[in-house]
Amino acid sequence: MENSLNRRGFLRLCAVTAGGVVVAACQQSLQDIATVTQAVALGTPVPLTKLNLTGADQDVWMWIKPVEGVVSGECSRLAVEINGSQLDTQSDGKTFRAQVKLSPGANKVSATCMQPDGVQIRSNMLNYTERLRQVPTAVIDSALDGEMIVLDGSKSQPAVNDQSKIVDYLWSAREGNPDVLSVDDAPLTDEVRAQTLRLIPPTSDGEYYLQLKVKDDVGREDRAQIYFVVEQGKARFPDYDHENPAWVETAIVYGIIPTKFGHPAFKAITERLDYLADLGINAIWLAPVNVSPPGDYGYAVVDYFELNHGYGTKEDFHRLVQEAHGRGIRVLMDFVPNHTSAQHPYFLSAQAGGPDSPYWNFYDRDENGQPTHYFDWTHLPNLNYANQEVRNMMIEAFAYWVREFDVDGFRVDACWGVKQRRPDFWPQWRKELKRIKPDLMLLAEASARDPYYFDNGFDVAYDWTDQLGHWAWQIIWDTYKLRTLSYNLTDALTNGHEGFHPDTL
Repeated sequence: MENSLNRRGFLRLCAVTAGGVVVAACQQSLQDIATVTQAVALGTPVPLTKLNLTGADQDVWMWIKPVEGVVSGECSRLAVEINGSQLDTQSDGKTFRAQVKLSPGANKVSATCMQPDGVQIRSNMLNYTERLRQVPTAVIDSALDGEMIVLDGSKSQPAVNDQSKIVDYLWSAREGNPDVLSVDDAPLTDEVRAQTLRLIPPTSDGEYYLQLKVKDDVGREDRAQIYFVVEQGKARFPDYDHENPAWVETAIVYGIIPTKFGHPAFKAITERLDYLADLGINAIWLAPVNVSPPGDYGYAVVDYFELNHGYGTKEDFHRLVQEAHGRGIRVLMDFVPNHTSAQHPYFLSAQAGGPDSPYWNFYDRDENGQPTHYFDWTHLPNLNYANQEVRNMMIEAFAYWVREFDVDGFRVDACWGVKQRRPDFWPQWRKELKRIKPDLMLLAEASARDPYYFDNGFDVAYDWTDQLGHWAWQIIWDTYKLRTLSYNLTDALTNGHEGFHPDTL
């Protein structure tokens, strides 16, 4: 009996007789088996109540998560616990449920049943890892008050799920502004502590960037940026949803396949930045650099928050970005939000666990429950953007590389797929990214002939026809004849005489 009880995990104990007491305990947790063992030793009736949380250990991309379980037997009190604290729990005698508020990092979730005889039964333990940041959110409102520029941080929000308060508002000017900004006739050369900032408008034309850093009473912080424009000596605020930053309008982008530059790639690219600058470019677009399976070009992402280990470390990547900035070169990442690799841990869990996997609903599925994909991309299952956790995860993934590494934009792979399945996602995504860094370039892998992309978050799109991947200029090269050249050129340049969205690049 003792050897059986020391087995790892779940033990199958069926019809074990000890001291005249028959124990029928199959698939019990070690906690339950310990209870059974004690009862057998005392020769008392064994409790028959069983308690089980459904689901499995998981990453969580929301702050409040529903938890459910099943119970058989009688409980005088039943409660779900998180990190030792009991929660309001609803039960119909067969199932139970509760809403758990998560803390950053590791969270331990279980349930307890107090039986009428005073014996407590505990369920299996689930480990929930909260992946979102618990920090305040810096928000900047802007207005012109007569001749003054007014920036207001009062709508900044404290961190969710706790009682913290914002206690500090710190303003600073970003490097590279056309002229020094002034507050009350004093130059804004250091941080200024104020909830609201009133600036004297500069007279030198150009874009002026400022940053707000908010801190809460436990030391956590967040940053937001904003810019205004001075034209012919007069200040104005741009249409942030549609107007492009000046550098985007004149971008000359050099595409880099990291492996072609040497090994390790990030260091090799850094060593050639002077050569790239001499070409006259002002931005580099890196082919996908996130983790993907061996031999894959990079569009089958296995981890959105890690880099391909063969390209170098995060320190190498950070240095690449900073060295590029020192030469006036922006850095764009190629990012893949439409799908993951079939080797992504979430998809492997969903395939192994079926509907019981916590990641089953992370993937878009057909009427038969099979994951969807485009073309013959069976190894690239589509993400389910109807799931709030997926939307939160992807926005956080993009934002991570802006906040932590100061990248300057993204070429967004297969964004047309997300448009088809969840067309309202991209404006939400743009709002958060531009809050952090308003001069990002957001490039859609989609046709610039579709005004949707310029109305819903993107600055730039491809010179395609209405067919995916078909270049508008292709007919010119395929049928190069003088008598049709003028017509075909005009058709390509004018979208078939239909014109383009006014914000199109």
